[in-house]
Amino acid sequence: MPKLRSHPATCPPDLRLDRALRRLVLAGVAVVVAVPAARETSLWFGALPMWLLAMPLLSWWALHRFRLPQLRQATPPAARRRRSAAQARRRPVARPPGQWRRAA
Repeated sequence: MPKLRSHPATCPPDLRLDRALRRLVLAGVAVVVAVPAARETSLWFGALPMWLLAMPLLSWWALHRFRLPQLRQATPPAARRRRSAAQARRRPVARPPGQWRRAA
């Protein structure tokens, strides 16, 4: 029995299938936006936007091996700190003599 090996992650997806799925997604978007009946639920198929948009999008995502868009690297917490000293102490408020705070 032959051993099945998956392609490495660097292997690009099939361009013909990628182009076909991209066109199918764009056609599904156009149909859902243009035809109000495509936004409803069918008795036989269920939710039509799921079949017109969600399933082609998931297929396209699976073709690209479920890769997520690359986000910028977050700065490490140590680089975000401004200083390493302790918090500054509060200075007492200078009041004229004879003026005290009263409880409400």
